[in-house]
Amino acid sequence: MAKQYLERGLLVPDHVITRVMMMELEKRREQHWLLDGFPRTLGQAEALDRICELDLVISLNIPFETLKDRLSARWVHPGSGRVYNMDFNPPQIQGVDDLTGEPLVQREDDKPEAVAARLRKYKDAAKPVIELYKSRGILHSFSGTETNKIWPYVYTLLSSKIPPVVSDEEN
Repeated sequence: MAKQYLERGLLVPDHVITRVMMMELEKRREQHWLLDGFPRTLGQAEALDRICELDLVISLNIPFETLKDRLSARWVHPGSGRVYNMDFNPPQIQGVDDLTGEPLVQREDDKPEAVAARLRKYKDAAKPVIELYKSRGILHSFSGTETNKIWPYVYTLLSSKIPPVVSDEEN
């Protein structure tokens, strides 16, 4: 169901994504987990509140044009889902999957017009969520345009909040 919305360049409605996420998180009640891109709306945040208490929320503040350009440069291999970015992870031969030689496609939701519309909708929907987590004192925001410049700060924060994983061999 979610795929139908994405293929048309639309955001997946709250009731669909919330149901999927709650089912998955219920299965993982006794585990630690990290969510990426959820919750995006106040309704989703309220549903999440009913099943858990969040320790930490990270917001990446990336300029609109940077996001639009990156997402619009994304192409995929339909058979495998392999993702290429024409700016920083291009295929060896333009328009062709490196492994199969099959053509790459640009998803409808990655075309510049769809990306711009999606980003505007996201900004409006996410603002109350950001304010909610800010008011709880669990929001940490990072700004920039380059992953390699933002990531060290995010990593330091995560490392300070999450205990290191120790393998059975180390015990």
